[in-house]
Amino acid sequence: MYSEYHGWLHRVLQRRLGDADDAADLAHDAFLRLLTRPRPLDHGSARPYLSRMARGLCVDLWRRREIERAWLETLAHHPQAEAPSAEQSAAALEALVAVDGMLKRLPPMVARTFVLSMVHGLNGKQIAQRLGITDRTVRNHLSRAMLACLRLHARLDGAPEPHS
Repeated sequence: MYSEYHGWLHRVLQRRLGDADDAADLAHDAFLRLLTRPRPLDHGSARPYLSRMARGLCVDLWRRREIERAWLETLAHHPQAEAPSAEQSAAALEALVAVDGMLKRLPPMVARTFVLSMVHGLNGKQIAQRLGITDRTVRNHLSRAMLACLRLHARLDGAPEPHS
């Protein structure tokens, strides 16, 4: 499958991204995913599947770059003496990308409730008013989001995930 579709996938990704190196990286990632999570693909289903996977990989790359830009912008507003080391910065960026992925997998209202609380500092009543939901629903959404955070933390630390 690799020899049959790699060149085609690389060209598709290069047209989308405009960069041969990024296209090569994502084509490589696509086939790694197929190796780690094999799918029964026949000749007629391989291209559509790889095309969908390529779109998802492009979106992931663009989101990661958006997060990187925001992180670098945040760092630029802090004094150089407070700047994290390269290792700390890389770890923080990886954590931000992981949190973004976690939020993306949550139902939109749960993620929005979490962001309003954790990022914007709103309390339960303020969130309920803003979103037109009950205080109890806010608590349920926050509980669900916090469980997702605990699972993410456990996954990043290599510990067993908490059960719901």
